[in-house]
Amino acid sequence: MLAVIFLACNEDDSSSEEPARLSVKLVDAPGDYDAVFVDVQDVVVKYNGNLDDEDDVVIGDVNSGIYNLLELTGGASVLLVDDNIPAGNISQIRLILGTNNSVVVDGETFPLSTPSAQQSGLKIQVNETLEGGIFYEFILDFDADKSIVNQGNGGYSLKPVIRASTVAESGAISGTVNPSDFQTEVIAVSGELEITTYTDATGNFVLSGVPNGVYIVSINPDPESGFESQTFVDVEVVNGEVTSIGNVEL
Repeated sequence: MLAVIFLACNEDDSSSEEPARLSVKLVDAPGDYDAVFVDVQDVVVKYNGNLDDEDDVVIGDVNSGIYNLLELTGGASVLLVDDNIPAGNISQIRLILGTNNSVVVDGETFPLSTPSAQQSGLKIQVNETLEGGIFYEFILDFDADKSIVNQGNGGYSLKPVIRASTVAESGAISGTVNPSDFQTEVIAVSGELEITTYTDATGNFVLSGVPNGVYIVSINPDPESGFESQTFVDVEVVNGEVTSIGNVEL
């Protein structure tokens, strides 16, 4: 029973290694084709411009499928990824394609050649730093009209022109509580919204996925510690930023 309680506490703990949450959506500008089908199988994230494939992060839960890019216009999109990944500086997002890619021209379907896209993937340069505890949404704007190349021999190939934009959908609140030899509950409240976490073994905490707004933050040490709670008012959270309340001495 003690082991179960200990593990449950650890799952609630926050630390300096708090992951970032990543969402990837695919959209498209209209193209002069009947349809453009791409077979998305995996999404890979590369960090710090490192070319070593061993450092890649392959997203585990991808909404794979064959998508008609020309249906992803006028506000329509497809959500490819919504998952936690390690925080840090990411250099690329890569779309790994399957073999079922095609283009429809004047009612006739042609195979769409995708050189290297099955192995290394379609490379989208992003060069963004992701902060732990913050939710980022990447919009991949696939320009199908510029990406389809008529090879002149009756065939077509895909040389993708993809523009990536980033929207930070939330912020975070961090701090350090002293002393740290017992667990402390941290609660942020704004209206009816309440977000809770606990300090880790060194007293650090991160309240993740906090929407933009102003919060009251309560620091509530273990009642058996003998320390009193503290309250911080007017803690402002901005999307894409980590608001630190600094060191809290109980």
